[in-house]
Amino acid sequence: MNFMLQDSQIAVIIGASGGIGAALTAALQTRLGADRVIALSRSSSPMLDLTDEASIAAAAAYVKADGRSIGLVFDATGYLHGQGFMPERSWRELDAEHLALDYAINTIGPALLMKHFLPVLPRQGRSIFATLSARVGSISDNKLGGWHSYRASKAALNQMVRTCSVELKRKKPEAICIAMHPGTVRSALSEPFSKSGLDVRAPKTAAEDLLRVLDGLSVTDSGHLFDHKAERIDF
Repeated sequence: MNFMLQDSQIAVIIGASGGIGAALTAALQTRLGADRVIALSRSSSPMLDLTDEASIAAAAAYVKADGRSIGLVFDATGYLHGQGFMPERSWRELDAEHLALDYAINTIGPALLMKHFLPVLPRQGRSIFATLSARVGSISDNKLGGWHSYRASKAALNQMVRTCSVELKRKKPEAICIAMHPGTVRSALSEPFSKSGLDVRAPKTAAEDLLRVLDGLSVTDSGHLFDHKAERIDF
């Protein structure tokens, strides 16, 4: 499998210290060379924190100053549980702080990434901005309920992707902006749910699947949500 960028293009991974982000970084470094991959996280230099817009703006400026054309920006961040919260099983568990945390990391952070990184994509030629979403963020696919905050924050992210893709098409007609469902990947995020009968895959496998999907995209795919098998998920 080869993820093809133009010879002069670079890839940017955001959330590179996480399970999927680290696997994507390693896979792209193998395919492109380490010098063509910029890995950003809360522990990188420059630092990027989704809850700090100034750090997002500074990271985007750093990437722009590199001077090379950007072929891929991949947002591999996300929040499902932690800081005392788990996905809700009933509306009785809805909590304002929990809701705010989900939206801060799953919706507002990626929206600010689009605000600052979409402008640095090249005006001509193929380029991609991709962000991790989730199948459970699909409103039409919601048959089970539960996970209220996570579902809602990912549904909002999907709308951000769709809306930004419309504007992106006007300004950079060959650029693509999509959301991606990686499946259940072995990580700290999925660990509490790994025994629930889900198909849990290794981060390396997930990264290869995601890159394969990216490789097959066209501009007509922009603004949509795709799973790791390249199947489009209805919003």
